[in-house]
Parts: sequence; C-alpha cells; structure tokens
Amino acid sequence: MRSPLRGAVVSTAALAVLVSAAACGDSDDSSAAGSSADSGVLDVVASTNVWGDIAATIGGDQVDVTSLINDPSADPHSFEASTRTQLAISEADLVIENGGGYDDFMDTLLSSQDTDATVLNAVDISGHQDEADAAGEEFNEHVWYDFQAVKKVADQVESALSDADSEHADAFAANNAAFQGQLDGLISSEATDKTAVAGAGVAITEPVPGYLLDALGADNRTPAEFSEAIEEGDDVSPAVLQDTLDLFSTGQVKALVYNEQTTGAETERVLEAARDNGVAVVPVTETLPDGKDYISWMTANLDAVSKALSS
Repeated sequence: MRSPLRGAVVSTAALAVLVSAAACGDSDDSSAAGSSADSGVLDVVASTNVWGDIAATIGGDQVDVTSLINDPSADPHSFEASTRTQLAISEADLVIENGGGYDDFMDTLLSSQDTDATVLNAVDISGHQDEADAAGEEFNEHVWYDFQAVKKVADQVESALSDADSEHADAFAANNAAFQGQLDGLISSEATDKTAVAGAGVAITEPVPGYLLDALGADNRTPAEFSEAIEEGDDVSPAVLQDTLDLFSTGQVKALVYNEQTTGAETERVLEAARDNGVAVVPVTETLPDGKDYISWMTANLDAVSKALSS
C-alpha cells in the first residue's frame, strides 16, 4: 500500500515561516483562520472534503469547516502545505484525518506545533487496519466507501463537537441522527442490491471502491499485481497488463469500476478494452464532486455500480 497523498510537502523552511506567522499574528492568514473563532463557531479542519462534508452536516451552522483537499479535478495524491494550511490547523478545535497512510501530511502538520484540537483518525475509528493486519491481508485505506465505518466516524464527530460546544450538543445529536438514518438507507440498499449483484465479476484500476464492491458481494477478478502497481504508481508488467485486458475480451467481468482521478497509460488501455468489448464503465472518485454532499454522492455511486453489475 502506498501513501496515496504522495507528494505532500511540509519543508523545514515552510514550517519556520508558519511558526513566525502564527507568532506575529499575520493579518491576512490569521484573519482567515480565526474568523470562525471570532464568530463563536467551532473550527474544523479535514484532510479531504469527504470528511469535511460529514463534519459540516453534523455541525451545521455551529462549525466552520476547512477541507484541505477539495478540488474534484485534482489528483488527491499530491498536496503541498501552505502557511494558510498550518494556520488553519493551529486554530482548529477539531481535526479529521483519514489515516492509514492516506494523508500522512496531516501528522506532519500536527506535529509541527502545539495544538489543543481533538484529532479523529477515520481508519483507527473504523478498525479496518487492525482487522487486515490480524488476518495478514492487504489494507484498503479508502474507508469512506464503507458506510458502517462512516457511521462510526460520524458518531465520533458528534461527540467531539459536543465536548467542545455543549450548548449545541442537542443540535449536533439531531443532525447526526438524521445523517445516520440516511446511512442506514444506503446500507439497506446495499443489502437489497446484493441479491442481484453477488458473484458478478468486476474489474478495478485501484481499490478505491473496494468496500462498496465487497458489500455488494461482487467478485473482483483484477490481477492483484495490476491494481497494486497502479496504486503504487509503478509500471505494470506486459504479462499482467495482458491478463487484465483479457478480462474484457473473454467476458469475465460485467463492469470496470475505475478511479478517474488517477489515470495513466495502463489505465487508458484498460478503459479502451472495456469500452471496445461493451463492458460497462463506472467512474468513481476519491473526493467529493462539485454539487454533491456525501449522501447524494454515495447514492449515485451505489446506484451506478449496482446497475452495471446486475444487468
């Protein structure tokens, strides 16, 4: 497993600037980072807009959320910290990181200064890495595609916000209850769709949608060497690439579910093979698309994958 947000940079020089700016109370950066504190709401910083959206859903008007990765057209595997990033974290009441090696830059940022922020690690909360390690299996860090894991994280977000602002604890609880109900709806839809999907062959470019496919009972027939190489940013051997292309020409899979935010020569070959052989192509992303919240995004993902694999 790679550290997906590779390319994250927090240089020593940058940190020196950050500490100096924080100490001097630079007017531009400090006013941006501290505006919510002035208004009495809680500052939340999330590594990606997936967790940021969930925090905003639960916190409502009582939180100001900064998502460090929020551009759906960008490769989320690259991130470079700025002084504004560090200042946002320095002002935060709550920080949400994905963990599991996905966003190691968050730990670098947090360790660069003292902070009183509560830090939630979604992977740790999910328990999936411990389960994978105990079973000696490869760990999939994309836990936001597991609705049960998201339920656990949402509960921890509610708890952290309530601890920081007990006056609005009832509002946080009500918002979380509504969100949990929507997640339960997604889980119910997964169970219903599984009756038609279970056992269907599927190919992937990366394990981004792995938890969703597992919940549907789909059979991932992609050579492990292919998806591992793509995830690590390595070249795929000609033999492994051919084995992957054969999945489409021999009718072994009903759909290709691919991460459209990470592409290259090998993934383009796979996409072409799927389309040439009439295999359904379902794009997925790692960050929240424009105009979507978490529930509408995952509803669309679930519907598209289920339709492709049950047809």
